[in-house]
Amino acid sequence: MFKPLNTRSARARRHRRIRVRLSGTGTRPRLNVFRSLHHIYAQVIDDVTGTTLAAASSNEPDARTDTSGNKTDRARAVGKSIAERAKDKGVSAVVFDRGGYLYHGRVKALAEAARAAGLEF
Repeated sequence: MFKPLNTRSARARRHRRIRVRLSGTGTRPRLNVFRSLHHIYAQVIDDVTGTTLAAASSNEPDARTDTSGNKTDRARAVGKSIAERAKDKGVSAVVFDRGGYLYHGRVKALAEAARAAGLEF
C-alpha cells in the first residue's frame, strides 16, 4: 500500500477519489469546501460549464469584522452565507463535496448551516 508523504498529499488523494464519483451539473451544482488553518472557503460550482456560481469565505471583509467566536462559528456563518448566495442565483439543491476532509467539525458545521438556510443536499 502506498503511504502518503504528508497529510496534505493524503487529503489530495482522498479528494481525487471523491471527485471520480462526484460532479456538479447545472441543475445540481457541487458545493466545494476548502479548509485552511485559519479560514474556510465554500464555492458552488457547475462542472459542466466550469463556472463558479457562488462563493463565500471567512476571509471576506464583512466576515473579518466579526472576529468573535471560534473557527466553527465562522464556518457556520460561511455555510449560511453560501446558502443565501446560491439561492439568489436560483440554486436550491447541490451535491456536497467535502474536499477530502472528514465530515466533522468545521466541515460539518458549514454543511448543517447551509442545510438550515434552505440548501438541499
